[in-house]
Amino acid sequence: MARPRLLQLLLLLALPLLPSSLPQPHTPQGKATMAGLILSVLEKATLFLQERLPEVNLDAVVGFQVLEEQLRGVQDKWASDPLLRPLSLRAGQLATKLTTLLDKAIIYLEQSDPAYLKEFQPSIQPGFWKLPHEWTRTNASLVYSWHDPHDSFSEDSSDLCLVQLLGTGPDQRQPCVLQGFCQALMTKAGRWGYSLSHQLLFFLWARMKGCTKSLFRHSQLYISIFCANMMALNQRAEASGYAYPTQDLFMENIMFCGIAGFSDFYKLRWLEAILSWQKPRQGCFGKPDFKDEEEAPGSPPPPQHTLRRVKRREKLFTDGCSCHNTATAVGALGGFLYFLAAYPLANEGPHLATASPPSGH
Repeated sequence: MARPRLLQLLLLLALPLLPSSLPQPHTPQGKATMAGLILSVLEKATLFLQERLPEVNLDAVVGFQVLEEQLRGVQDKWASDPLLRPLSLRAGQLATKLTTLLDKAIIYLEQSDPAYLKEFQPSIQPGFWKLPHEWTRTNASLVYSWHDPHDSFSEDSSDLCLVQLLGTGPDQRQPCVLQGFCQALMTKAGRWGYSLSHQLLFFLWARMKGCTKSLFRHSQLYISIFCANMMALNQRAEASGYAYPTQDLFMENIMFCGIAGFSDFYKLRWLEAILSWQKPRQGCFGKPDFKDEEEAPGSPPPPQHTLRRVKRREKLFTDGCSCHNTATAVGALGGFLYFLAAYPLANEGPHLATASPPSGH
């Protein structure tokens, strides 16, 4: 078990911290330039949503709904700053456009996938996603020293528990009420990959729904444990050269842990990587155009359990555009923009996470 951890550590230490080609956000002008760049990418992604509106899935709607909330937050923060006021107006215009597009997208989903939409409708309602106003950093001592080799986590079981949490199941009307199976599934230690991000999503949604009793009295502890491990996973993706199969989860981790209030996910070099993954013609994110871009030569492949995601309703277009990749990209980039509105982005070296979490979690 020690050798893979040691290899990961050595790879992280070997990463050169090259000067970023992005404008430095430590000055008002630099912040404005960078915000404009991020907004341009988000505007192109919104054009992709507009053009594929009848075909996008719930993943895309959730991601762009999160983005709309982030844009509203940015709009309010920048409205009183003369230098940033044009960007505030631009963010507001994009948010208004998204409101119209998402209303139309929901109409299409009511026709194509009504049962699934009904179960997860709360997650695409305006105001559901609440953004952080206080920030913290991940704690490396909470990173697992082991991973469950028999991870049986599935999207079916995850969906079942999320529906229980939301209170949208056919025999359930109250949110925050769980069966023992879901309590065990969503708190089990040693998860990795999408299993881990879905555990975090569960507790994020509990926070959005105002669940505070029983298991949810410990929500912040679980959120801290999960994001510490998601940070370690993102560092591993960086060490692999951001091989294509890791990109979707990499962005999902930034999106979710950013919403959870962990500022160390907003690294300048990670922003630079994500911006480079947008398909310039389509505006989407997804499979690279050339096979030799999919994996970094000579980099260690990520473990298979890192990538376990069935994506039963994933929509992958023939041009390589992915609804899920695009959703996680806009949610992550909107988070960068939201955080940038209050603070400059850091580009410090990776956090070396090796310790075990407290026993029993």
